[in-house]
Amino acid sequence: MSKILYNFFKKKSFLLFLSISLSADNYDTNSFNNHGVVGLINSPTARFYDEGVHGVTLYDGTPDQKITLSSSPYDWMEASFFYTNIQGMPYPGYEYQDYKDKGFNIKLRLKKEGILPAIAIGLNDFAGTGFHSSEYIVASYGINKLDMHFGLGWGQLDGANNQINNPLGYLDERFKNRPKGFTDEGGQFNPDKYFSSLTASPFYGMSYSLKNNLLLKIELDPTNTTGGQIKYDKKESDFSYGLDYSINDSFTIGASFERGNYLSLRFVYRNNPKRSIKKYEYIDPDNIGVDDNKYTKLIKNLEENGIGVNKISESSRSIGLELTQFIHPDLKVVEQIIAEASKKAGIKKNIKKDIKIAELKAVSELDDVFARNAQTIYERNTKRRINTNNSIRFKPFIASREEFFKGALLAENDTELVLNQNLFFNVNLKYSLANNFEDLRFPPFDTFPAQVRSDIKQYLKNMDKGVLIGRAQFDYHLTPKDNHHLMFTGGILEDMFSGIGMEYLFFKQNTNYSFGVELFKVRKRDYDWGFGHLDYENTTLTANLYLRNYGLIPFDMKISAGEYLAGDVGATFEISRKFANGVNFGAFASVTDVTAEQFGEGSFDKGIFFNIPIFGNSISYTWRPLTKDPAQKLVRRNALHDLLVRFRPID
Repeated sequence: MSKILYNFFKKKSFLLFLSISLSADNYDTNSFNNHGVVGLINSPTARFYDEGVHGVTLYDGTPDQKITLSSSPYDWMEASFFYTNIQGMPYPGYEYQDYKDKGFNIKLRLKKEGILPAIAIGLNDFAGTGFHSSEYIVASYGINKLDMHFGLGWGQLDGANNQINNPLGYLDERFKNRPKGFTDEGGQFNPDKYFSSLTASPFYGMSYSLKNNLLLKIELDPTNTTGGQIKYDKKESDFSYGLDYSINDSFTIGASFERGNYLSLRFVYRNNPKRSIKKYEYIDPDNIGVDDNKYTKLIKNLEENGIGVNKISESSRSIGLELTQFIHPDLKVVEQIIAEASKKAGIKKNIKKDIKIAELKAVSELDDVFARNAQTIYERNTKRRINTNNSIRFKPFIASREEFFKGALLAENDTELVLNQNLFFNVNLKYSLANNFEDLRFPPFDTFPAQVRSDIKQYLKNMDKGVLIGRAQFDYHLTPKDNHHLMFTGGILEDMFSGIGMEYLFFKQNTNYSFGVELFKVRKRDYDWGFGHLDYENTTLTANLYLRNYGLIPFDMKISAGEYLAGDVGATFEISRKFANGVNFGAFASVTDVTAEQFGEGSFDKGIFFNIPIFGNSISYTWRPLTKDPAQKLVRRNALHDLLVRFRPID
């Protein structure tokens, strides 16, 4: 009997041990390290956040200062982009200030944690000058509040005292040689560096959750303080120690004592949309009268919840709704509101719907059979109406040659005048509440083939000149035939260009592809943000192909080719991940007939972008390592594909 009980409790204990060990890979007990990678202090771990999580890390160390934007398109992939300021290293040609650099990091999960540890592989600063260039493979295993990590690092993570021979050197002699320096243009991939050098450094560390919001970190710090391009102080210790304090789900403050030399600080903002974006709560209208019929009640219910009703038709079996709305990005939310509104209005018939965005059919369920057998119950008077929104926004300008961080706090007004169902006039007005753009003075190095974006400083310097016009344009939308959509646009199109143009898009519901063309004749706006223009003008023609993958690895892809604003000709590849709650982030790269030598530093145009919805509005930002002129496109308010797919998230 005792043997049976022993085996029983042994099995239970083992299962408990496994369940405890699996708890370490989560949002609450992990944070970004100094480099914006989920990890300890300077070393990475094999931990990942849920897909959709994104964040910003501000790090103040010696000599490194860094700002990193991180995102998790999938729960097995983490990508980040950083700007760094290296104190004590002069910026060539501008020796009065510190050196500026930028780069990309990526980490991929090879194995989830189970009986055996989680395993991940990653590359830091894998394109460009490579000041932080490093590669690693790392394993993580957690038991209750303790999370343990062990890895092997190359490059800037190859600075431990207990270095070993590079194990990959036994597979191929090429792994024993790590090229130094970078190409003259910078911004290029250099795969010969990856996982290469005579040696590699084992590293290890642990984190322990002292409380729900307090995390202790200890690591054998593998930072290369002697052989790299960054000049660190000679380390006094092999170890670094840190504490992370979580103020709430989104904000964390970290303090670390690194290698016995100095105290560093880290401020982290992170967001998990699955937690932070609240589910929509249905609103009951307070203007329903006792004499209102069921259709009036339905209209009031829908409009109180952000859905406009253009038309109601009824057949013997169904009710057809022609709807227009711009608030809810998820079709599921729209359908939930329709169901609740119908129930509260006392409507029991089956509901069919058409959803239009500016007279473009985004969702269509009303077929010809229904139209022949239905009678119109209600049709909205398409009188003019005005929608307006006021907001406070921050406009950053990072890593200029004048100063590492600059920005403006703007009061903005966005107003839309609906002239009829498919004709709109949109205005964006800005007023600078505060900015530090006044000393922007250094011109760009390269302006080939024409200066269309690299004079951005000239616009920023004038942001304190009162009320500025960011946009003032007319849009006319039309779907002349099923699946064929048109948009005609004219006016001040963005901060730096005005003009006229059109877009055509073939978009068929329930398919994973669409294609179209854009044609715009544009003029460069002058630097006063008014109605004046500079001498430059151009005509751009672009063909676009959109693909959506709904399979195991969902993603959106866009390939465009044609002539850009500066007159160069080429193609742009863009890949992104969009979630049902409206969160979207991705990356892009362009290759044109401008050579790497003509482009200058960076070699080719590339960057990342993100969109985060907050209470019906959104924060959108595109981040390029450098502002150059080749491969530049109009910053359009709306494109047809963006409008029509907003109700078709791919997760």
